[in-house]
Amino acid sequence: MDLFDYMRETNKEKESPLASRMRPASLDEVVGQQHIIGKDKLLYRAIKADKLSSVIFCGPPGTGKTTLAKVIANTTSAEFKQINATVAGKKDMEEVVKAAKDLRGMYGKKTILFIDEIHRFNKGQQDYLLPFVEDGTVILIGATTENPYFEVNSALISRSSIFELKPLEKEDIKTLLRRAAEDTQKGMGSFHAQIDEEALDFLADMAGGDARNALNAIELGILTTERSEDGIIHITTEVASECIQKRVVNYDKRGDNHYDIISAFIKSMRGSDPDAAVYYLAKMLYAGEDIKFIARRIMICAAEDVGNADPIALTVAVSAAQAVERIGMPESQIILSQAVTYVACAPKSNSACNAIFAANEAVQKYRTTVPVHLQDSHYKGASKLGHGIGYKYAHDYPNHYVKQQYLPDEIKDARFYEPGVLGYEKQMGEYLKKIREE
Repeated sequence: MDLFDYMRETNKEKESPLASRMRPASLDEVVGQQHIIGKDKLLYRAIKADKLSSVIFCGPPGTGKTTLAKVIANTTSAEFKQINATVAGKKDMEEVVKAAKDLRGMYGKKTILFIDEIHRFNKGQQDYLLPFVEDGTVILIGATTENPYFEVNSALISRSSIFELKPLEKEDIKTLLRRAAEDTQKGMGSFHAQIDEEALDFLADMAGGDARNALNAIELGILTTERSEDGIIHITTEVASECIQKRVVNYDKRGDNHYDIISAFIKSMRGSDPDAAVYYLAKMLYAGEDIKFIARRIMICAAEDVGNADPIALTVAVSAAQAVERIGMPESQIILSQAVTYVACAPKSNSACNAIFAANEAVQKYRTTVPVHLQDSHYKGASKLGHGIGYKYAHDYPNHYVKQQYLPDEIKDARFYEPGVLGYEKQMGEYLKKIREE
């Protein structure tokens, strides 16, 4: 490298985005993802010992997939090559493989090939890599935002370890933002900027676990905000909201307004107003509420306020909760909207809710014994004690029903569940009334 090459590389580094400049150079600088790079974890030990085998990093944008690859590049003694599947093709891979064969043959040196966005390669391109991964010509590091089990060749999957990176926690994002604002070498420390704690909280919430998103916002804020009379660039919540393109919503996740919005959300679903329910959903999402928290509230409402009037409501709510965990934002807003509007429009019943509360009260009030004919007769000596004698097997009788006492003697006439008169529960109630009368 001559002087001009050196100057070009130096200027390129200085002019690169803050998120790129702040990439950790070592494992100890990495923030978050302790479930895979904690000091007692396999990946940490493999990187430290330079004994890495083929891996695939999957997870949402800005969670550290490329960062981990760069850390490996900085710590390994192997040759490190990087290509991006959005612009590279088979020819690029052929060149890497040829160089890797030469290095291995002449010097016994390994080659690590990092493929960013590996899911962008088609099946043929992925198939090309397979024999070279299998024989150790290259050690593959793949990075993808998609589910690798759907988007990556199953043969490559079987020869790689899969590590899932999760959205960064709020405190992790705040740590990165403070580090970026204070670092005078790679960060924005020379600008003498000061970030309000509320602005830090806001950016950490709005970033949605994406470190790149947060760092881009703070860089824009510092570069575009004028200095105050005290000579300091003050990053307020208003500045932060402009930089991350999110309007500040009156919704403090730790304050009273948080609970007011949640209360209105639930009451709107219970009150069969899908318009209000979806509005409060949008307000919570816009303010950065945890989608898993929202999904839990929908499930509770489906059981508590819809119940057996429409048993499918709980199925829809549970499916939505599972889907949002797998998909994440922004697509999850559609899934949550479907569940919210379904629950809001479903016929309502709180009979199941009332039943368990009434049963709880009876449990606490009475001391009871299971009727002898319902007791287990299978364990040793039980039948000699009369357990199970007199039990009538319902399927031996017409319509698979026979009148029989199931409640304990002490509360044998109690009624806990009284079916509602709407939706499917109306049919349940009619059937129950019929067999009780018989």
